[in-house]
Amino acid sequence: MAVSTTGSKILNNVEAVRETLYEAMKNDDRTVILGEDVGARGNVFLITKDFINEFGAQRVIDTPIAEASIVGIAVGMAMEGLRPIAEIQFADFIYPAFNQIVGEAAKTRYRSNGEYTCPLVIRTPYGGGVRGALSHSVSIEALFYHVPGLKIVAPAFPADIKGLLNAAIDDPDPVLFLEHKKTYRLIKGEVPEGHYTIPLGKADVKKAGTQLTVVSYGLYVHWALDAAKQLEAEGLSVEVIDLRSIRPMDRTTILQSVEKTRKLLIIHEDNKFGGIGAEISAMVAEEALFSLDAPIRRLCAPDVPAMGYAEPLEHEYMSSPAKMAEAMREMVKF
Repeated sequence: MAVSTTGSKILNNVEAVRETLYEAMKNDDRTVILGEDVGARGNVFLITKDFINEFGAQRVIDTPIAEASIVGIAVGMAMEGLRPIAEIQFADFIYPAFNQIVGEAAKTRYRSNGEYTCPLVIRTPYGGGVRGALSHSVSIEALFYHVPGLKIVAPAFPADIKGLLNAAIDDPDPVLFLEHKKTYRLIKGEVPEGHYTIPLGKADVKKAGTQLTVVSYGLYVHWALDAAKQLEAEGLSVEVIDLRSIRPMDRTTILQSVEKTRKLLIIHEDNKFGGIGAEISAMVAEEALFSLDAPIRRLCAPDVPAMGYAEPLEHEYMSSPAKMAEAMREMVKF
């Protein structure tokens, strides 16, 4: 982590996003924010509140409800030298922009033989646990995971948010930056002041352990840590890795941990079938199969189209620290 700081302060996740965006706008006139309600209203979570008063309507741009246009215009801005940060108000609404992200932004460098790049950040809140039902609870990462040329980041802690968002803004290629909405005001932590970056593609071992490797990201990292601490009180040792960057994936950190613990549990909120856990499982099976003392296990969402509104349906869809602790316990004792 490259850091130039004079101290640190306590921020929650949403404050970390706001501070990072503000500093980016302040430090580089090429930075532009566009999306629905980002200007006069200041975003539905007030992340960009008052930005328009300081930076003006040409740099903080309220758009129509037209996600394809938001990303399409941002792609053009990026190719012409600006540093656009496009906001999709909720990840559930990103589908109309799929072609602009996959067919345009992600292919810009390749199709131009490096003549053009697309330094674009697409921010969006994702995930459940907020009674958001079908249209405000989705996890979209697996849909975009198959796309070369596109980076996907899903930090869980305030300091990681700031470092990775700075890195995403600096990156010459498109980055899909996922922010778990349930963690916005739930999670607080110490954040260095000043500008710093965390390299994209580098995971972080949030808790060391010797008997089981757990790989997760987003909200579920926090719940996995709660579960691992519960098992620690039982004399069981679990290592928890926060992916932070979903693509590129930090293969080295995962493999080193698995070779030490000899067991792997992957936990994520997105659907199990065809999810991030499937790729991690395949990678470990190909490169570290004979280091394993137990079958790889995935604890993920069921294969249903969406999260229901009714509270029992939401609880059934999502995991919990208790469910994670039980899965960890079974793995350690296998």
